[in-house]
Amino acid sequence: MNTNDFDQVIAELTRIKKEYVEQRSAFVPGERMADLLKGLGATDADLAQLQRVSDDLPDDPTLPFRQSKNGRFHFDVKNGTVDRGEFQPFALSADEDFVRHDSGKKREFAEVGDDLQLNRAFQGLLLFKAFMVQDVEIAHRPKLDYDYPGWVCTLFNLRTVTTPELVGEPALEGVHSDGVDHTMTTLLGSENMTADSAITFLHDMQQINAVRWDEVEPELVVGQYQHRHFLDTMLVVDHERKHSLSPVVAADPQQTSTRDMLIFFTRKPAMEGHISHTHDSLACHSALPMSVELLPSVAV
Repeated sequence: MNTNDFDQVIAELTRIKKEYVEQRSAFVPGERMADLLKGLGATDADLAQLQRVSDDLPDDPTLPFRQSKNGRFHFDVKNGTVDRGEFQPFALSADEDFVRHDSGKKREFAEVGDDLQLNRAFQGLLLFKAFMVQDVEIAHRPKLDYDYPGWVCTLFNLRTVTTPELVGEPALEGVHSDGVDHTMTTLLGSENMTADSAITFLHDMQQINAVRWDEVEPELVVGQYQHRHFLDTMLVVDHERKHSLSPVVAADPQQTSTRDMLIFFTRKPAMEGHISHTHDSLACHSALPMSVELLPSVAV
């Protein structure tokens, strides 16, 4: 990439970040995101491979209509790198505005592998996320270390599945937050899904948790987005906007419908008293190492 191309990428990222800061959410259409990822080094082959990465996901540990893997990444702002973190259990609690049957439970997911983390398009998404969150003033969550310069990013690769017997719910928990500072969601693909499936609704923080998407207070809905195309990406300041999603509905009800996503949960490290404090390591993964340089405007 020549200097002019890179400068154009940074200028476009800066425009998106300005929208994010002003609106507390942003939506990047897939074609625009693909151009940005190519500007950050991804190839057409990387993009094609990313669309297939969800095909071998194992069953989710607690949800019967979902397949999943996850992994942890450390935005090491001081050293200027994104590094793969070692395996840790995952938990979200009702105190973090996440109310579901498995709230507070420590869950263990299969780990994402090199087929995802070494993909340059995926690495570009990590760099994009780090650029968007750095130095953005946000409402602070309790028991997170806001003096720490870097970030913990928990990545989920998810496939939601609807069958003739089972409805896939991207957010079974109803209205919720994700217990983090910044949430980013990127569509990898869908099959046999109706045009009105999986709409994301943003809610004022006054909206009561765990209410279904179609039973919320209309006056507390502050926005909505829908991921329909490859790489469609949404960002939201997670402690300033709650969200809910409508289900995945099969266009042909006799056939399976799927929706594949990457979810990037990004927050400051947990402090003592936080549900994740005892499993919030910043150590690198010894068996699945990965490290890429942050964009210059993120590193300090």
